[in-house]
Amino acid sequence: MDVNKIYSPIDIAVSGLRAQRKHMEVISSNVANARTSDAGQGQPYRRLEAAIRAEHKGISSVTVDEVVEAMGDFQRVFEPGSPLADDEGYVLMPNVSLPIEMMNLSIATRVYQANAAVLKRYQRMVETALELLR
Repeated sequence: MDVNKIYSPIDIAVSGLRAQRKHMEVISSNVANARTSDAGQGQPYRRLEAAIRAEHKGISSVTVDEVVEAMGDFQRVFEPGSPLADDEGYVLMPNVSLPIEMMNLSIATRVYQANAAVLKRYQRMVETALELLR
């Protein structure tokens, strides 16, 4: 841990809120494009993942390091009438699984709520300390 930088509970909680907000934006993009069979260049939409990392070793804030494309295989759906179908009648669809995205969204929401609860508790502690000083 960097001795020169002391992280307060507010710094850590706010960084968690920001990281989870970005994570939820990525999940929303995945859900919105779950049926996008042509996202440009003849390829379906590729699922995105937010890579969250700690800024320093030990107790520190977090950040979204990068948003990367998941390299899983595309789904093949039988739609022989589609203009995007191959010779066998299959269309490549995004590698997005809605149940997995909903679980990820639920987890991100809970983490966001936990960070917001930390901020509320910290505020109550400060208010109580000020009240004792009066």
